[in-house]
Amino acid sequence: MHKSLLIQSLLTVLLLSGSHLTARQGPLTAVEYNKDYLVRMAVVGRIAEARLSNPPYRLGADGNVRILPATGSITYNFRTGDSAVNLAGDHVEPAVTLYNPGSTNDRSSGESRGFNVLSCIGNEVRVLSGDAAGARGYVIGKHGGSEHVMVDFTDGEVLNLMSPGDRMQVYAYGVGMELLNAGDVKAMSMSPRLMEALTEAGMGISQDGKLHIGVALVIPAKIMGSGLGASHAYSGDYDIQLFDREVVKKYGLDQMRFGDIVAIMDADHSYGRIYKTGAVTIGVITHSGSIIAGHGPGVTTLFTSSSGNIEPVIDPRANLKYLLFE
Repeated sequence: MHKSLLIQSLLTVLLLSGSHLTARQGPLTAVEYNKDYLVRMAVVGRIAEARLSNPPYRLGADGNVRILPATGSITYNFRTGDSAVNLAGDHVEPAVTLYNPGSTNDRSSGESRGFNVLSCIGNEVRVLSGDAAGARGYVIGKHGGSEHVMVDFTDGEVLNLMSPGDRMQVYAYGVGMELLNAGDVKAMSMSPRLMEALTEAGMGISQDGKLHIGVALVIPAKIMGSGLGASHAYSGDYDIQLFDREVVKKYGLDQMRFGDIVAIMDADHSYGRIYKTGAVTIGVITHSGSIIAGHGPGVTTLFTSSSGNIEPVIDPRANLKYLLFE
């Protein structure tokens, strides 16, 4: 086939595959935002202990009960880029889990909320205590309810030097970000570091004014669960239900990885998490799947547009492993 005809055929396949797979039309413009106005400050967390309820059983949506590893601690063998679905765990948090108990030892304290809300995906982290003191990594996720912040490191061996209780400082930077040339697209939990990495990976504003961004997976809002109804999406996450096998197969959700950048179609997070036809939300996978009804892999919001002014394009390398650690 002639080269020009081959290119035309490939573009046609993309266009016929759905709006979330449309090919780039013309050059992109870099996203402009109020970087010089953003406040950079320190927030501190400690490595959380592993947690289980009493009794430790979890009731699955299929009616069966199981005992599984869950939230907290240091997860050595499931980190950024690893499967968030194919593991024997429930709400497992990748790499290292941090929390701030606050002055009242209460996860609903102001200090706990400050730690979770102000930490942004891609923020730099420095270990303050323990044998790994001085090591530096990045924030990779936030988990609601437990009010956890997950971090990972380029050198995985540093995790072997850490222990629960070790303290880390997050250089919180990104809250208050406003996009200046992306229409009604709002940014949440987005750091300048991740913004730069996404731009280098091909993110930008298309000629028709849409935010063009690579995503690993596209998810229909109809299967979103726990976390719906929250009054804002600047902290925590909400869950992707994986109990419908046909939907999982159709959208390739069994391939989901920690750190995947994903698009949720017909989801608006502007003022809380709601279903809205035509809206688009971009997020990152931050904890593993779950057997509990209404639960599943967690998504922390990065961008949202009530009008659908976001153009997601499939990119298998749209993952924090490549964006932050390579």
